[in-house]
Amino acid sequence: MECGMAAYVIDASAAVRLAESGWRGGHDLLAPTLLRSQTLSSLHADTVAGRRADDDARGLLAAVDALNVRLLGDRVLRRTAWKVASELGWAETEAAEYVALARLHTDALVSDAPAQYPGADRLVRIAPVSELLDAPRG
Repeated sequence: MECGMAAYVIDASAAVRLAESGWRGGHDLLAPTLLRSQTLSSLHADTVAGRRADDDARGLLAAVDALNVRLLGDRVLRRTAWKVASELGWAETEAAEYVALARLHTDALVSDAPAQYPGADRLVRIAPVSELLDAPRG
């Protein structure tokens, strides 16, 4: 990461919003490796539910893939996610991976769906997507 540049963890909801906006950077973005699968699943679910046209969803998927996001999934992250899930009383660990990554490496976890991280604001800062969208471009 470049010195002085803020770093953020983004989840699938934030990645889709950034892709929809045409966001082109200004901060370092990180995510657990599961971001790709969750984004694929979310966009496919949108097409099945009729919220997006198939072509639009596929275009957004390509735009998400084009975002400069460093994907991580090492042992330290998994171990920290386990601890986060235990600490917050979560049975599942997917959301904990995002919180753990933010705890280890970044200024905040950016999400368009913060309710999926109940209690995580005790461990990390949860930021709205607008924080990235409104930030000066670097």
